[in-house]
Amino acid sequence: MEAHVREVLAKSPADYTEIRWEEVDRSRVAFQRDQLMALERSREAGGIVRVLVGGAWGVAVFTDPDDLPRKVEEATQLARAAARHVRDPIRLAEVPPVQDRFFPELKIDFREVPLEEKRRLAEGYNKIILNFAPEIVSTAVRYTDSLRRLIYANSQGTYIEQAIPDVTVLLLAVARKNGDIQQAFESIGEAGGYEIAQARGELAEAAAKRAVDLLSAKPVKGGRYTVVLDQELAGVFIHEAFGHICEADFLLKNEPMRKVMELGKRFGVEALNVVDDGYIPGARGNVPYDDEGVPRKKVYLIKEGVLSGLMHSRATAEKTGMEPTGNARAVSWEHEPIVRMRNTYIEPGEASFEELIAGVDHGIYAKGAFGGQTEFEQFTFSAGYAYEIVGGEIGDMLRDVVLTGNVFQTLRNIDLIADDFQLKGGAGGCGKYSQSPLPVTDGAPHVRIRDVIIGGR
Repeated sequence: MEAHVREVLAKSPADYTEIRWEEVDRSRVAFQRDQLMALERSREAGGIVRVLVGGAWGVAVFTDPDDLPRKVEEATQLARAAARHVRDPIRLAEVPPVQDRFFPELKIDFREVPLEEKRRLAEGYNKIILNFAPEIVSTAVRYTDSLRRLIYANSQGTYIEQAIPDVTVLLLAVARKNGDIQQAFESIGEAGGYEIAQARGELAEAAAKRAVDLLSAKPVKGGRYTVVLDQELAGVFIHEAFGHICEADFLLKNEPMRKVMELGKRFGVEALNVVDDGYIPGARGNVPYDDEGVPRKKVYLIKEGVLSGLMHSRATAEKTGMEPTGNARAVSWEHEPIVRMRNTYIEPGEASFEELIAGVDHGIYAKGAFGGQTEFEQFTFSAGYAYEIVGGEIGDMLRDVVLTGNVFQTLRNIDLIADDFQLKGGAGGCGKYSQSPLPVTDGAPHVRIRDVIIGGR
């Protein structure tokens, strides 16, 4: 394959050419209530050619490597046609050519585990939830694994082979009593082997218990509160509400937000540091090399409270006079790479969790994330569950907790950051421009925020 790819690249008539080939082995098991909904193993392979001619891209996808010469010509013709109408020519920031191979070791290679064993594992978790209490009326349990083997090469001399594993487990419980329905879930996702999915019975039980407990939880009273976010919710907040507006392709299309996101502007207290990191062992967002062949790089989006960096592809880096950061990612071989997050997190502070709680007379401790949306700088998130904070102590369980606000004001209102950092790779993924779900990891310590608007009764 390598010799073939290099030969095709050498003969390309385009100004710049890149080829990405991907082979994926995956399996999936899904239960809903007492029904097996999916039991499947699959393999797919395909590739994409992208060429640059006269400042315009041309793209062609293929499933047979023998078609590569024809697909390069097809993409070149498309780029030439587009170049006749281009007003803002695309240019790529310079990066050194790379020759590398990266293949992580798996403790237990999930490709060698029989599908029937995976079914039994998922069924066992499903039974734990179903049998937990009479109030449990439904479940959703899902196991997935995949191994992506990627070849990337370009006409500037880069040739990379890498493998990216991914294992996820979703455990959801639905409880009902007197017409009231509540749900809770636990999930895990890591870049590793089958062992990640094993021995997770305590998570299944935790999801079931929380769904039942939420039936008797108090609905939150709407208002403004000092809120302590747990590691999961703080990580989702920094990814969804802030991370996406640090993606340079978004800012290049949005002039008002570009003026707001000026490097050097203070966005929070000195203890606030926000990072997007390309490689953390075991994290789902790992991309040793991105889909433009750019090496991983740790990017400080906020350093000591000040906006200090953005995430870039080669094109956005050249356009803004910055350096590529290794954030060009595609969800599969059928898509072009766009600027995407990897492992995004708030670095730990120095306070203890007890200090965060002790300073609150009347507030809310919000835990977990149950969905949400962002619209430029405005956000709305639903916590999975929450507790009252009364006189510096954790009080009664709360439900229906929805946090809303302006991300920049919220960052400025962070007044204390704990030292109990956790990374969380869930069973879902990030979506952008119809490319979903892309594996990512979020993280944070506990974070305390003043004056948060909470929707409720």
